[in-house]
Amino acid sequence: AALHDELTEKLGTFPLFTYWGPGAGLASSRWITDATRHVMATRDPDLTLAYLPHLDYDLQRFGPDDPRSHRAARDLDSVLAPLLDDARRQGRTVVALSEYGITRVSRPVDVNRALRRAGLLEVHTQDGMEYLDPMASRAFAVADHQIAHVYVRRPEDLDATRAALDGLPGIDRLLDDEGRKAHGLDHPRAGELVAVAEPDAWFTYYYWLDDDRAPDFARLVDIHRKPGYDPAELFLDPEDPYVRVRAATALARKRLGMRYRMAVVPLDPSPVRGSHGRLPAGDDDGPLLLCSAAGAVPARIAATDVKALLLDLAGLGEAAAGRP
Repeated sequence: AALHDELTEKLGTFPLFTYWGPGAGLASSRWITDATRHVMATRDPDLTLAYLPHLDYDLQRFGPDDPRSHRAARDLDSVLAPLLDDARRQGRTVVALSEYGITRVSRPVDVNRALRRAGLLEVHTQDGMEYLDPMASRAFAVADHQIAHVYVRRPEDLDATRAALDGLPGIDRLLDDEGRKAHGLDHPRAGELVAVAEPDAWFTYYYWLDDDRAPDFARLVDIHRKPGYDPAELFLDPEDPYVRVRAATALARKRLGMRYRMAVVPLDPSPVRGSHGRLPAGDDDGPLLLCSAAGAVPARIAATDVKALLLDLAGLGEAAAGRP
């Protein structure tokens, strides 16, 4: 709690509206970078971890090959430079790690709508708006970029669920028990089926069949109520001529301490141009790890080995502690 107050006094309030949503941009990564520099200078930690979200934004909005995405990389590079200079002066080892590589997409796939049309997904209606009812549904999906976890209530509904999704344009594979095991996805909460999108496709969470009956949170930046990831939150609704006025009014009400509702997110997911989740077709599309210590990292490293690598580089691993 004391560090929160210290950082706020030094750097100002964290710019939440630039961390995610239509206004997501460089300011949040700059604040995090400055906070990291402050912590390193005042606390001298053994291990410092900082998450800089900036390259998620324009790569999902415009795709990895768009000039605006290239500019985002240059912008983040300029923000990072002082932090890297600090680390060099302090004799620290620096690791830059991406969790995934974003690839170009052009097709949203409405997996829950397919389940609903097959009579497997149920909703309840409140004030004319439809809300997913997972307890009453025979099957529903939690969408996560290019992966969708499909939960089937009863074994006897598995064939009907598979039939509803087989052949749906944009689905590359449906992994059953054997397929999930083969890909290391046989966790008890991973769902009975896992859908993998085709290279240029990604999964929406949408389950309503009429936009007039969309739930209230559909037009909001509301990651906690949506049953799946929604990259449309990165856009302002182009169909609303007053959308920027609405956004500015809501932000002003927030700053005044008043209740506000920023309903500015479009219900059309088609502008999204970047996603991830499939196994990469090649190294150029995959995650990357860079390290300032020459020879410290092998040519390839498993994602599950990153933790041990970071602890070893910080002198905190089992080898450093003399443990077998």
